Amino acid sequence: MDDESQRRIALAHWLGVGRLNVVAFSVTCGLFWGLGLFLITWWIIFFDGATGEPTLIGRVYRGYSISALGSLAGLAWGLVDGLVGGAIFAWLYNRLTDIASGIGWR
Repeated sequence: MDDESQRRIALAHWLGVGRLNVVAFSVTCGLFWGLGLFLITWWIIFFDGATGEPTLIGRVYRGYSISALGSLAGLAWGLVDGLVGGAIFAWLYNRLTDIASGIGWR
């Protein structure tokens, strides 16, 4: 690595631009989205009862409904969706950070 690349990396770190750990970020996103959907479903069940009605989210996540079983389906789909979405976001963020700091593609 030449001096110019090292200078750009040092500047990027000084400005607070860092890389994301793809695995940690994707697991965090998966847990956040899956548990969030699970808890929101139980919140609705607690106040309105288990309706079992189809929802907009149920059209995307097969098996999801406002019910106890639907909350587990939402948890599973949310974990998977959050993992994939978080991994894509962190990977793309790292690539754009590398380009912006002058390192290029690794």
